[in-house]
Amino acid sequence: MIEATLCFVLDRTAPGRILLGRKKRGFGCGKLNGLGGKVQPGETPLRTIVREVEEEAGIAVSPDTLRSAGLVTFRFPADPTMDHLVHIFLAETWSGDPRESAEMAPAWYPIDEIPFDRMWDDDRFWLPHVLAGRRVRADFTFADDNETVTSWSLDEF
Repeated sequence: MIEATLCFVLDRTAPGRILLGRKKRGFGCGKLNGLGGKVQPGETPLRTIVREVEEEAGIAVSPDTLRSAGLVTFRFPADPTMDHLVHIFLAETWSGDPRESAEMAPAWYPIDEIPFDRMWDDDRFWLPHVLAGRRVRADFTFADDNETVTSWSLDEF
């Protein structure tokens, strides 16, 4: 199982917006998502997310201000090499202006108009909980198309 991170950068000033990136290559290509990536050997999830946010969007987040929002497991029975265990983070402070990278094309979206139809199928189930300030532990299983959620469980803690 791949250990990874995911960070949602939030601007809570009215009316509120969320930074999502359109994945340009690799796993999830074409989908909108938060920023993040694989935990490298010897790296903590916190260190990973700081590095990945900088690499993917050119902005800096401080480990001291990141909030852990949960842990989500993604299972792909048709291709278990795609299974992920993902540490979720929220950032409400950052420095710099988001810019496109080789990996992601970031853009701001209104929090009340998140384009779930352009994201992974699971996001609509758990992301609203996280954006409401709750921590989640969730497990999602995908169909043979590796796109559609077939079963899921979610606990808040």
